[in-house]
Amino acid sequence: MTVSFASRVTTPDGVLMRQIDNEAVILNLNSEIYFGLSAVGTRMWTMLTSQPAIQIAFDKLLDEYDVDPDRLRQDMLSLITELEQHGLVKLEDPI
Repeated sequence: MTVSFASRVTTPDGVLMRQIDNEAVILNLNSEIYFGLSAVGTRMWTMLTSQPAIQIAFDKLLDEYDVDPDRLRQDMLSLITELEQHGLVKLEDPI
């Protein structure tokens, strides 16, 4: 799967996220699949689902964390891919 950084990450109907301290649990009520996120994964989720494009979330996270851009890009792509495969997020094409 190819992910465009111009796309937007959204939460499908029936998917809930609950944050506990700095970590989170995401639950798909339809499939009963759940996924746990570390503090960094939770921050990525929050940025990805609140920004109009993946690129904007990437830029903000790059400013926030002392991380190599290629590493951040790969980590974001891995997270998005895994969450999408489990029906926990969906990608919307840019307008």
